Amino acid sequence: MSEGFRIREYWTRAKTADVERGKTLPVSNISDVMSRRVGAPADLRPMHRGGQLSGPALTVSVRPGDNLMLHKALIMAQPGDVIVVDAGGALDNAIMGELMLARAVQSGVAGVVIWGAIRDAAGIAQQDTPVFASGVSHRGPYKDGPGEIGFPISLGSMVVNPGDLVVGDDDGILVLPREAAAEILDRADKKHASEERQLETTLKGAYDGAWIDEALHRLGCEFVS
Repeated sequence: MSEGFRIREYWTRAKTADVERGKTLPVSNISDVMSRRVGAPADLRPMHRGGQLSGPALTVSVRPGDNLMLHKALIMAQPGDVIVVDAGGALDNAIMGELMLARAVQSGVAGVVIWGAIRDAAGIAQQDTPVFASGVSHRGPYKDGPGEIGFPISLGSMVVNPGDLVVGDDDGILVLPREAAAEILDRADKKHASEERQLETTLKGAYDGAWIDEALHRLGCEFVS
């Protein structure tokens, strides 16, 4: 097998039920129940008009500035997939523009995540299909390879395996390991419900901040009069 220039054609994708649940929960709540230590680089931000992202990862790694393997991934993509591209976070050359996004939409993908740059930003900003990227560059990509499809990648310190559940909203991108997704979403659902109750209490003017002083005393904070 040619390490660094290879394509895996089949893998197990996140369950449909988990994908649907991922569309209903804020990424921040999911992050909270994952110890707040997992997440894509903060510069990965939404470039589209807005909307929740949830779907199984179709992983792509490319040489910075090259998008040959992304072209192949668009052909391989199944409806509902999230194409996740590790372009090394490089911003010199765009990996995707509006034309490639149109092809992605025609393929039925749920969204595209690029740790790297896009172009045609104004057109992409009018789209409903979620697109997350690290920045914008007018310079186009090369198409020489190498790269990989269907193998583990990383976006910064966040590892993405093919088939993992990818979720995203205005707060950023997060990946849930496929086999643990249901359990994580269960905990996130409880967290979300708890925060909704807290918000309702706060809006009624009944917020109880007693826990703050309790925490300060427990941690040894000195109060000086």
